[in-house]
Amino acid sequence: MTDTAQRRTAAVRVRTGVRGRSAASKRSVFLLVIVAMLLTIGLGAMLSASSVVSIRASSDQFQLFTRQVMWVGLGMAALVVAAFIPYRLWQRFALALYLATMIGLVVTLVVGDTRGGATRWIEVGPITLQVAEFAKFSTLALLAAALTKKDALLGDLRHVFIPLAAVLGIPSLLLLAQPDFGNLLLIVVPAFVMLAASTVPLRFVFGLGAVGALTMTALAMSADYRKARLLGFLDPFSNAQGSGLQAVQSMVALGTGGFFGVGLGQSRARWSWLPNAHTDFIFAIIGEETGFAGAMIVVTLFALLAAVGVSIAFRARDGFGRLLAIGIVSWLSIQALVNIGGVVAVLPITGVPLPFISNGGNAMLVNLFAVGVLLNIARTAPGSEETG
Repeated sequence: MTDTAQRRTAAVRVRTGVRGRSAASKRSVFLLVIVAMLLTIGLGAMLSASSVVSIRASSDQFQLFTRQVMWVGLGMAALVVAAFIPYRLWQRFALALYLATMIGLVVTLVVGDTRGGATRWIEVGPITLQVAEFAKFSTLALLAAALTKKDALLGDLRHVFIPLAAVLGIPSLLLLAQPDFGNLLLIVVPAFVMLAASTVPLRFVFGLGAVGALTMTALAMSADYRKARLLGFLDPFSNAQGSGLQAVQSMVALGTGGFFGVGLGQSRARWSWLPNAHTDFIFAIIGEETGFAGAMIVVTLFALLAAVGVSIAFRARDGFGRLLAIGIVSWLSIQALVNIGGVVAVLPITGVPLPFISNGGNAMLVNLFAVGVLLNIARTAPGSEETG
């Protein structure tokens, strides 16, 4: 090769590397901007939606809002830390992390706080922990590690079914015992999305997916309260003061908002008309106060979050990074879809919060931590500055 040809080759490599670093940087910045906008909207909605509950609990209308600000701060710290931890460490310690969270779920069943017939929380001084939130990440990380390790064997159904059943089986049983069907759904569905993104043949994915869907449907109908939610979803107005109350009041709030809303801080639904207005149904308060326009901004932000996350996943430098990113993006996106779908009455109500927006302590912490892991995957993609 002549000196001229060598210089041209070197120049092409430099330009390609610069473009790669630039693209990775843009994806990271875009992801951070989207999350920052969701957090800002969430804090604004919390300030309004939680004020009535806070006044009745402590005479301080800012009590829950102040606590949410604290958790956002802790979550941002977790995001920064996770962004600088090499994501491959999660592959190395996936099993240990998984076992720790499974032990936490067992401890929850033994000494946890029971509310409304469910034992999902552990009181640690002034802090309430819901271990299921941490189990989402640990389960998906272990599944990504298992699928990566068995990549060459995934054409054999046994090497797909056994790790899938082993990884999902324990948290499924423990979450059903609490019971917490909503968080179980947010582990199982992203797990199957990860299967589809792996080298598992699609016939296995569809077959196992059909079995999983039938099983989840049977479980949903096996408990009276879940059955009531499902039937209430089909016709909420048939029992508007009972199982259909939340769906009906949510639709009233959204309808009241019109296109541009009744105004920030002017919600009427928060005055005990809409149960859980600051948690599971905060999207209805956003729709009431900012209208269809404001609600669609939130939907658009979650769609952009999913698009950027998928882009990061398919530019990851290895199979584990790709599958872990797909798992995280699926979990956050599906949770947003399930929450918003329940609020607008196109999906059954599952009781899961809206990521980055609903009131919730360790849920906010874990969600922002997961975003930090995504950022690390983006920063270490081929062509980025951190590529080794």
